Amino acid sequence: MKKIRASILSIIILAVLSGLLSAPAFAQQERPLYLNPEAPIHERVEDLLSRMTLEEKIGQMSQLDISQINTTGIQADVVLDPEKARNLIVNHHVGSFINGEAVPPQQWYEYMAGLTRIAVEESRLGIPIIYGIDHVHGASYMAETTIFPQPINLGATFNTAHSYNMGWVTALEMADVGHHWNFAPTLDVGVNQIWGRLYETFGEDPLLVSQMGVAYLDGFHNNADIAPYRLASNAKHFIAYSDPVSGWDKTPVSMSMQEICEIHLPPFQAAIDAGLMTIMGNSAEVNGEPVHASHFFLTEMLRNQLGFEGVVLTDWDEVGKLVGFHRTARDYKEATYQAVTAGIDVSMTPLTLQFNDALLELVQEGRISEERIDESVRRVLRLKFEIGLFENPFPRSDRLARIGSEESRLKSLEAARESIVLLKNEDEVLPLQNPARIVLAGPSANSKRNLAGGWTLAWQGGREEQYPERMHTIYSALQAAFPDAQVELMEALPENREQLMGQLAGADVIIYAGGEEPYAEFLGNITDLNLPQEQKDDIRHLAASGIPMVTVLVQGRPRLITDVLGHMDALIHAGLPGFEGAEAIADVLSGRVNPSGRLPFTYPAFSGHMLNYNHKPSDIFFFHPDSQHPFEEPNPGTHLFTFGEGLSYTSFSYSDLRVSADEVSAGGSLTASVTVTNTGDVAGSRPLLWFLSNTYATIPRPVRELKHFERVHLEPGASQTLEFEIRPEEVLWYPDGNCERVFEAGTFLVRVGTLKESFEFRP
Repeated sequence: MKKIRASILSIIILAVLSGLLSAPAFAQQERPLYLNPEAPIHERVEDLLSRMTLEEKIGQMSQLDISQINTTGIQADVVLDPEKARNLIVNHHVGSFINGEAVPPQQWYEYMAGLTRIAVEESRLGIPIIYGIDHVHGASYMAETTIFPQPINLGATFNTAHSYNMGWVTALEMADVGHHWNFAPTLDVGVNQIWGRLYETFGEDPLLVSQMGVAYLDGFHNNADIAPYRLASNAKHFIAYSDPVSGWDKTPVSMSMQEICEIHLPPFQAAIDAGLMTIMGNSAEVNGEPVHASHFFLTEMLRNQLGFEGVVLTDWDEVGKLVGFHRTARDYKEATYQAVTAGIDVSMTPLTLQFNDALLELVQEGRISEERIDESVRRVLRLKFEIGLFENPFPRSDRLARIGSEESRLKSLEAARESIVLLKNEDEVLPLQNPARIVLAGPSANSKRNLAGGWTLAWQGGREEQYPERMHTIYSALQAAFPDAQVELMEALPENREQLMGQLAGADVIIYAGGEEPYAEFLGNITDLNLPQEQKDDIRHLAASGIPMVTVLVQGRPRLITDVLGHMDALIHAGLPGFEGAEAIADVLSGRVNPSGRLPFTYPAFSGHMLNYNHKPSDIFFFHPDSQHPFEEPNPGTHLFTFGEGLSYTSFSYSDLRVSADEVSAGGSLTASVTVTNTGDVAGSRPLLWFLSNTYATIPRPVRELKHFERVHLEPGASQTLEFEIRPEEVLWYPDGNCERVFEAGTFLVRVGTLKESFEFRP
C-alpha cells in the first residue's frame, strides 16, 4: 500500500514538474536555454525554434490589426478586449499586432501592458508580441507627443542633425508605452512630384535620402535614454515604389534596372550597412512583378546582393491583393505561396487568419517546406531577442512625463525653422517691417491639421479638435509675432469685388495661406497637380488690390502655381512643418529667423513635362529658334524652381572654387575648396551643395549629381572656405544594370552654385 501511495505521489510530482517546465515562468535553475539572457542569441533562437509547433511558427509570421483585439472593432479605439486577444495569441499564436490612433500615453501603456501579459504569461512558450506602429514624424499615433516636420521638410534643411533628432525623440516617446516596431524611415526617393506620398520622403536625390535615413536610424537605434528598452526600425518601401507611371499610389512602376540601381537602391544599401533591422516591401508592381511576390527583388536582390539579414514585412493586406488587385493568384492560398516563396517573413494580414490557415495547408501539402518556415521564424525570433523583448517585455509608466517635453518640442521647432523655403521676395517685401494691419486668408490660415499632414494622430490626419491646445495656427502665431499689429482673419473672400476691396483697404500686407489638406497613401491620389482653382482665384482677387501679397503654401508636394506666381510679391514653400510649423512660419515672416531652407525636389512649371534636377541630357528634346539641344542644363520652361533653390534675407557669394590636382587615380583623392561670403547685412545660414558630373560615359550620365552637402553660418561680411574631399571609390563611379560599379576614365566637373572646375579621372 505504501509502495502504491509512493508511486502515485511520484506521478503527481512528475506531473507538477512537467507543468512547470512547459510554463513560461521557469525557475532559474530549470530555465530552458532560450530564456537565458546570457546565452548567445543564435543559440536562444534555435532552442526556442526547436520547441515550437508548426502552428506556433506560422503565428510568428502573421501580424493583425488592433481592430481584431479591441472592444469595438474600430481602429481608433485603444481599449483591449482580453478574450479576443487571448484567442488570437493563445489559440492562434499570433506574434505581432499593429496600429491604433492617438490616445494619451497612459492609455497606450494600459493597453500594451494587458496585451503583453497575455502573450508572456498565458501562451505556452511565453513569446512576447512585437507591436508595430506608424510613427512617421514623431510618435504621431499618440497624443501629447512631439510632432516633427514631415520628412520632406527635413530634407529641405540639408541638415542631418534634424533627422537624427526626429529618430531620437521618436524612440524616447514610444519606447515606454510598449511600441516596439516603428514603420519608419521612408527611404523611397521622391522623384515623382504628383505622387501622394512625396512628403514622406526626404526628397528627390538618393544621397540626400541616404544620409537623412542613416541619421534617423542612428538617433532611433542609439538612444541610451530609453534603456532598458531597444526598438526596431522598418525602412520602406523596397524598392522603386515612389515613381509610379500614373503618379497614383500603389500603381505600377516601369523603369530600367540601371535606374533602380542608381536612384532607388542606395538609400536601402546605406540603411542596411547602418544596421537596419526590418524592411517593408513595395506593394506595387515593378517591371511587371508585384514586389512582395518577387523572388528576384526580395531574395536575389535584397538578401543575396544587398546582404540584408533582417525581417521582410508586407504592407497592408498585400498577400490578399495578389488575388483581387494584381490578379497574379487565383485564390488566397496561391497568393500565400507566391509571397512566401518570394521571400516575405511577416504578412500584415491584417484582419483575418487567412494567411495562417493558407500557410499551414501549404506546408501540410508539401508545397512549402517547414525548413522555409523556419527561415522566416528565425528572423522574427532573432529580432525579438535583439531588441530585448524576452528580458523587458512589459511597458512602464513611471517616465511618461517626459513625453512631449519642452526640450523635444524645441528640437522640432528648430527643424521647422530651417525647413521653410523662401522662393520669391520681390522688392524685399519680407521680412515684414512693423506692419500695423495684416490681412490673413486661405484654407491653411487657421488650421492646425493642415500644418502636420497625414499620419498625424490618425491615418488621414486627426480632426481639428484633436490637436493640442498649445499648438499655434498661422493666425495665432502671427498674432503672437506681431503683438502691436491688427491681424485680421478673412475666413472667406466676399464674392462682391467692391466689398473685398473695402475690407482690404488700409492693410499693409496680405498673407494668403494655401496648399493642401491632410492625406495619406492612395487617398492622396489626384489627377491634377495644379493648386486648386478656387485658391488660384483667391490669389488673383487679393492681388488686384495692389497691396503687397505674400503666399505661404502648406503642402506635401509642389502644387502648380505658374499662372499665378506673377501675382505674388513673395512666396514661401512651408511644406508640412508639423506642430511647431506655424511658429516657424511666423518667425520667418517677421525676420526673427532668416530663412535657410532649400528645395529638396524640383518644383515643376507644368504638369506635362516634369524633370528632376539630375536628369539625363537626352531627357530634353524640344524646338527652340536658337538651340534645339540645350544639353547642359534643363530648359528653364520645365521647372519653376530647381532642386536646391531657396532665398535668404541676406546674400551669399561663392568664389575661388579650386581643385587640389588636375588628375586623380583609383585609390587616391583630391580636394575641392570654395570660399563662401555673406555679402549682406544680416547673419544667415546656407546649405552648401556640391555637385559632380561626368562629361561623357558609356551609360549616359545625369547633367549633375549631388555628392556632398553641409551647412555654413556666417555673420555679415564674414567668409569661410569649405572643402569636399573627392575619393573615386565613393563618388566617381556609377552602377550598371546589374548594380555593379563602373569606373571609367574621363573628365569630371565639380560645381558649386554657378562655379565649376574640371579634373581628370584615371582608374
